[in-house]
Amino acid sequence: MKRKSSCGCHGGQSSEVSGLKKIVMVGNPNVGKSALFNRLTGSYVIVSNYPGTTVEVARGKCRIGDEEFTIEDTPGMYSLLPITEEERVSRDILLAGKFDVVLHVIDAKNLKRMLSLTLQFIESGLPVILVLNMIDEADRLGIRIDTTLLEKKLGVPVVSVSALSGEGVDTLKKKIVSRRHSGETPEIHYGKAIDGAIKTLTRIMPTGRGLSQRALALLLIQGDEFITGEARAEGPSIDLLNATLEELEEKPDEPAGYTVPMMLHKRATRICEEAFAPPAAKGKTFANRLGGWTMRPLTGVPILLFVLYFGLYKFVGKFGAGTVVDFLEGGLFGKQINPWINNVLTAYVPWQPIRDLVGMDYGIITLGIRYAIAIILPIVGTFFIAFSIIEDTGYLPRLALLVDRIFKKIGLNGRAVIPMTLGFGCDTMATMVTRTLETKRERIIATLLLALAIPCSAQLGVILSMMAEEPAVMAVWAVFMLGIFLFIGFLTARLMPGDRPNFYMEVPPLRMPRPGAVFMKTYTRMQWYFIEILPLFILASLLIWLGKITGTFDVIVSWLAHVMAWIGLPEEAAVSFLFGFFRRDYGAAGLYDLQQAGTLSGNQLAVAVITLTLFVPCIAQFLIMKKERGLKVAGAMALFIFPFAFAVGGLVNAMLNFTGVQL
Repeated sequence: MKRKSSCGCHGGQSSEVSGLKKIVMVGNPNVGKSALFNRLTGSYVIVSNYPGTTVEVARGKCRIGDEEFTIEDTPGMYSLLPITEEERVSRDILLAGKFDVVLHVIDAKNLKRMLSLTLQFIESGLPVILVLNMIDEADRLGIRIDTTLLEKKLGVPVVSVSALSGEGVDTLKKKIVSRRHSGETPEIHYGKAIDGAIKTLTRIMPTGRGLSQRALALLLIQGDEFITGEARAEGPSIDLLNATLEELEEKPDEPAGYTVPMMLHKRATRICEEAFAPPAAKGKTFANRLGGWTMRPLTGVPILLFVLYFGLYKFVGKFGAGTVVDFLEGGLFGKQINPWINNVLTAYVPWQPIRDLVGMDYGIITLGIRYAIAIILPIVGTFFIAFSIIEDTGYLPRLALLVDRIFKKIGLNGRAVIPMTLGFGCDTMATMVTRTLETKRERIIATLLLALAIPCSAQLGVILSMMAEEPAVMAVWAVFMLGIFLFIGFLTARLMPGDRPNFYMEVPPLRMPRPGAVFMKTYTRMQWYFIEILPLFILASLLIWLGKITGTFDVIVSWLAHVMAWIGLPEEAAVSFLFGFFRRDYGAAGLYDLQQAGTLSGNQLAVAVITLTLFVPCIAQFLIMKKERGLKVAGAMALFIFPFAFAVGGLVNAMLNFTGVQL
């Protein structure tokens, strides 16, 4: 039996208030949706939270021929039956029906695995265009896809593209404008009992939705709570609904939650047998073997240590925080820019407060911009390059599988490795990414650990450069930070109620990083640094200047000096910790100045870097914590972290003094 596919429009609901036609992009994570979105929209992008959630959705505009469209890039999803909050948001966008075209973006190399979702969209009556992305990679592997046959089998347009190179994008635009389906789509049968239940329930499903009544019935019999609630709210049909579901439950041989996805998978497999030609078998490649090694503890841990040593320590800590910082901070700013600024101010500006605002010891240029450009930027830049390379290889999901067992001990799962790893770039950004974790309990634990024990790239780079010639100090710092991370996570997981987290994650193939993708990711993150972070350094300099001229700065430094004495640090370190209130990397840069001046001994350096790493979140991170977790939770975390950091610093100092160790 065959039925007609719905055409590309959804009547009066298809346009936004602006009157523009709308494109919605959907698909699994890690299929290049964002790259295609950027290719279509350029720089005209707005990112905002989906109403009532913390999940971000990107929106942009593009012109195709004579028509202008809005484009919405939805979070990754694996099925119309949602499990995570991201999947619920994507499903809700489709459920609303306010679109003209749905672009289902898939990884061409993994057509068989991702085609089941395409079939769900087609069964739902959506105006689908199937976009086979990364076709250049598929070609290199010897994969062949018959797009003409695939169109005939699915009844929807199919386009092969490479979002990174732009290959096929013009063809995609033509398909979007024409918005014509290719013909009839075969209906999928799920067995006598399920097909009968679908036929009965379809008649009583809500109308006016983006998904067809048949699709809503399919979701209902699979246990979708939202659809079930909507159907029960209809009133007169509730008896028929209950009777149909009860009758279906009495047939244990055909549980809908298992049968429906299995039949979709079988249909996808049959289609791919005709339209998809995999590469000729050549045995297991080195990339396949390496991908397996990264997920086994015996081989995965040494590989992780190798990545950390060469990716973070050597490239970020030594090259970025050493070579590049020495050139910019010691040469460019230290010998040229700062002296020139101070000479100009002394010669032409008679007002000392204005001199202090712009230059001298704590000025916007001589301190704020110097820290941001000469010390922090090289570290952040090299980290972003390293992280983009690691991310593009497909290593992160494998790292998630490697650490899943350990993370479960601290109330998280392997999925949390993503925000934790991102935290080494920027804790503010990583705190936002914790929204991808499934439960509120996991999100709170991850937020606390990010605020307490994960140094951002700028702070980490400065700290690594300070310890570069002090391996014993680095060992003490690493042991304490890892121990505190695990101890606080373990303790929090025991104190907070909740179920043990589940874990599933898409594992893409391990591959060589693509220069174009690495460049785009690094460029986007560097752009974010200049727009979001650089102004904070200028603001911090302004606040320090206000504190100096009002005397507030000196009072706080005087108070902090007593705390510094208690944990064994010189009084000058008080200024660095005060800087840390504004940004932790700002404080790290202050300690860097002290270390370069020879003010800190080995023991004092160990105490300083441990305490500062644990120190209160920077202003930007605290504001995001407040936004994501609420003021009460964010405030409680800050109130815990502040005394805890100094208590640990005092403990380290006491232990070193008691044992007589000199680092």
